[in-house]
This record gives sequence, structure tokens and C-alpha cells, in this order.
Amino acid sequence: MLDLKGISRSFGGVHAVSSLDLTVGEREIVGLIGPNGSGKSTTVNLITGVFPPSSGIVFFRGEDIGPLPTHRRLQAGIARTFQNIRLFGQLTVWQNLWVAQNSPEDRARRGFASRWLGGQAAARDEIEQLLAFSGLAHKREELAANLAFGEQRRLELARALAAKPRLLLLDEPAAGMNSEEIGRLRERILKLREHGMTILLIEHVMELVMGVADRIAVLNFGQKIAEGPPAEIQASPLVRSAYLGGEA
Repeated sequence: MLDLKGISRSFGGVHAVSSLDLTVGEREIVGLIGPNGSGKSTTVNLITGVFPPSSGIVFFRGEDIGPLPTHRRLQAGIARTFQNIRLFGQLTVWQNLWVAQNSPEDRARRGFASRWLGGQAAARDEIEQLLAFSGLAHKREELAANLAFGEQRRLELARALAAKPRLLLLDEPAAGMNSEEIGRLRERILKLREHGMTILLIEHVMELVMGVADRIAVLNFGQKIAEGPPAEIQASPLVRSAYLGGEA
């Protein structure tokens, strides 16, 4: 599904990501972890086209997507969430999901006016399913800015799903959540995989990563220092050293 071949990105003299190779197979959940500043979010930005790699190639479904701008990558099937929540605060929960229904074919078929009024039954049904999945059906008319923090996180996930992605990039989705909310997020991520979603999860909350990932890659100072199943990563002296400092 996703194949990063030797991607690097430098900002001035700082190597944010250096010669990174990473593969995410179809219907796989891959965790990407590492200390703050290790290059995780830069990697997501390279995948989504926020900025180009200094070197290397990003393949999605076998195609080099380097020439594609961000919106074309979204149309191709790559959606993401953000560390810092980016909702339309003065739109309702329902309207945020309506805006995120990204398909150009849908826009052409339904027309702008009909979509604003709710569109055809299929479009309304899709939004209802997302509201139910995210536990926000009772908040449909609430302004996004008025939601509690955990609810905003759930809305951002639902908004990413509204674009019907094949690959979902989750950038620290558990940030600021309590244990109960993290547990529910874990259930939602596993349910997405059951329905065929491929997921790259960037996260600091080890409870979540270890509970959902099939495989975990570890970055430190922009370089991949370990990759393997969760138990192997958890036991790695090199990984513990990266997080805690000192000798491996």
C-alpha cells in the first residue's frame, strides 16, 4: 500500500528524516514511534505532500506520488489527522463531516446546493454512520468549537474517514485523552482494520500502540533504529535507550 524508499528531509543543516525505508502493507496497522523531534510528523508531512523529500521516493499503491500536491493525494486515498486539532470551529459537527466528503464525483453528481442541504440519501447515510462510529450522533448540531477535547479528537478522526481513504495516517490521536477515551480509540482503530483500512499510527501513548500495531518502526534523530512486532520493540535495549537516554 505505502512504500517509502530512502526518503530524507533537511531543514537548513538539520536532518529531520534521513534515508528512511518503511513499508505499510494493505490492511496492516504500523506504529511509528520515537522521542519528540525524532522525525515522525515530518514523515507524515512527506507522505501527504506538505513538503517534498530532499531525496527518496514515496510510493502509494505502486505509484510514485512525488509529483502530486496534497489535495491530489487525498483524492488518491490518503487521509490524515493532525497533532493540533484542525476543525472548522464555527461549523457544526454535521457540517464538518459534510465538508470532508471529498469525492469529486460526489460533488459533480449532487451539486453544491443539494450537498449543503444534506445531499442525496447516500450522503446523509454516510454522515450518520460516521456520527455513530465516533459517538457524536447526539452532538450533530453542536459547533465543533464547543465540543470537549476528546470529542474534537473523535470528530477529526470521523472527518478524515469522510474522505473514504484507503490509507489513514493518525498523528498522535490519543494526545490529551484519558484512559477510558484511549480504550475506545483502540476499539475504533481495530474496527477500522476489520473493515479493510490500512493505518499508519504515530503515537507516544505506548498502551495504544502496543495494543493495535502489527508492526512498529522506531525513529531517533530522523533515522530508523528498530522495526519489528510490538513485543520485540518493547524488549529492545536500543529503543529504551532512545527514549530514556544513556547506553543501550
